Amino acid sequence: MNARDGIHILESLDGAPAAEWDALAGRNPLLSHAFLHALEESGCASARAGWAPCHLTLRKHGRLAGAMPLYLKRHSYGEYVFDWGWAESYHRSGLRYYPKLVSAIPFTPVTCARLLAAGAEDRRRLIEGALAFARDAGVSSLHCLFPTEPEAQAMREAGMLLRTTVQFHWENAGYADFDDFTARMSHDKRKKIRQERRKIRETGVEFRRLPGGEVSAAQWRFFFECYCHTYRSHLSTPYLNLDFFLRLARAMPDDLLLVIAWRAGKPVASSFFVRGADTLYGRYWGALEYHPGLHFECCYYQAIEHCIEHRIARFEGGAQGEHKLSRGLLPAATVSAHWLARPEYFKAVADFLRRETRGVAHYVDELAERSPFKHEEGAP
Repeated sequence: MNARDGIHILESLDGAPAAEWDALAGRNPLLSHAFLHALEESGCASARAGWAPCHLTLRKHGRLAGAMPLYLKRHSYGEYVFDWGWAESYHRSGLRYYPKLVSAIPFTPVTCARLLAAGAEDRRRLIEGALAFARDAGVSSLHCLFPTEPEAQAMREAGMLLRTTVQFHWENAGYADFDDFTARMSHDKRKKIRQERRKIRETGVEFRRLPGGEVSAAQWRFFFECYCHTYRSHLSTPYLNLDFFLRLARAMPDDLLLVIAWRAGKPVASSFFVRGADTLYGRYWGALEYHPGLHFECCYYQAIEHCIEHRIARFEGGAQGEHKLSRGLLPAATVSAHWLARPEYFKAVADFLRRETRGVAHYVDELAERSPFKHEEGAP
């Protein structure tokens, strides 16, 4: 055995060989060394931003055998599993909720592996290592956001609490084209989508879908301007900076897709996607002009058309948003796992999650009754 074998904490992905990390991460570009490293090197996921990297790694025979993306958080922004109420309860009791430990892809509510290891035993060691690190570090809690279902169950067996939330995903039922997709919807939903698309065409707005390798530096800057405009319009501050997107463009262009909307020869809006092996992930958008329906076209319809044309199995439109349902994105349960150091808060959160889980189940049932697809044909 190598002297450095065992569990280690990395304060930067610089300490993990990219090839070894990617061999564990599989084919999801959002888990790739390049994506996570770009977040760190651009400063978006850094101690200064409240996302201090402390990745958990397992080494065997001198090589990386397991990894868990992990961050010491000093706030709850950019997570999409909301625990502000838990933090407020700590504060009212005179306790500190922050810092906490979070295993996640920063600013990215996507379900995929969090325990990057080949075997069940190594995944178990990662869970145990994370819990031991949380105890030794004296943090209030450990949270794993959007793990796979098997990982979540392994975390539950290790003593963590599970929480269910809901997203909206589009599934490709082998549609021949966009019209084939809408033809399987109820009359009113199909009519609404066609009206939205027609009104956008009547404004003179046209769209181009550009693979990352075909996007110029000027077009990336334009997208970033749109992205920032969206945050400013909501009186908020962007999580990401231009340096991050430019790093992605250099490191992983084949995994990126940019949609740009044009009117009268000028770009007016843009949306950004990441392309996985069988899934298109919708991430960010913005517009410098307002046109009714532009958001839906830029963020959903262009993405769905792209998936149909390229036979991509799934489109994930990001967190939340009931408005996605009427546009063909159906509810999908997502899960997170949580451990709290103080027994009284662990019990209180467990009680809360039991009630919340029942409410989420009822919510999903209600959404199913509002499916946009024809009842006789069912949802895809």
